[in-house]
Amino acid sequence: MSPIDAESFRQSLEQERERIVSQIAHLQEDNSKSMDDELGELNRGIDNHLGDMATVTFERELDEGLEEGAQQTLAQIERAIAKLDDGSYGMCERCGKEIGEERLRARPWALLCIDDQRLVDRG
Repeated sequence: MSPIDAESFRQSLEQERERIVSQIAHLQEDNSKSMDDELGELNRGIDNHLGDMATVTFERELDEGLEEGAQQTLAQIERAIAKLDDGSYGMCERCGKEIGEERLRARPWALLCIDDQRLVDRG
């Protein structure tokens, strides 16, 4: 891969890293309150409804899942940046073949070629 290509991929990866870090911070901020704080008056009143508690619980679990996915993507981005630094960017971690440029343009943090990624996704 030419230095010009490497630099454009680095820029894409760093922009995506900033976006993901911001997203994680936002999700953590949203979930910094206790369940009592989120339920507010609903939790202290006589007229509790289980649906209210279920909604808050569902939203928290959804946010936790989103944060976990963002953390995983962030780790992949960090690995891709490290590969740029050591000169192995664009090589499949599984088979060692080159990852197609089209795939890297679509997903700059891809660590596997499309064939190996399909195998992993199938389980």
